Amino acid sequence: QVELVESGGGLVQAGGSLRLSCTVSGRTSSSYPMGWFRQAPGKERQFVAIINGAGSTVDYADSVKGRFTISRVNAKNTVYLQMNNLKPEDTAVYYCVRRGAYSTSSRLPSDSWGRGTQVTVSS
Repeated sequence: QVELVESGGGLVQAGGSLRLSCTVSGRTSSSYPMGWFRQAPGKERQFVAIINGAGSTVDYADSVKGRFTISRVNAKNTVYLQMNNLKPEDTAVYYCVRRGAYSTSSRLPSDSWGRGTQVTVSS
């Protein structure tokens, strides 16, 4: 069994920065792609970023390109999401996911999800 725990969310003003962390425990492996999704109230869960097991390939949603950076430290079983120049529309619960395949699809049968961390950006 695997457990994912996100941290680092909070309240920030527009233009500010936050760094989210996601630590994986249990049956860990550095070969799994890891990703971040977000869900705002009343909206569908939305892809944000994904990184492959080696950390050599990343992809981002168009809405966050140039502002967010995903990275990982496999020795710490941790993936990060550095969020800069935050906007009010970035307000959402951010979820970490360990994926069985490198994909930006909203859900895969092999996914393991964290419980999420709230990010609120005030204008």
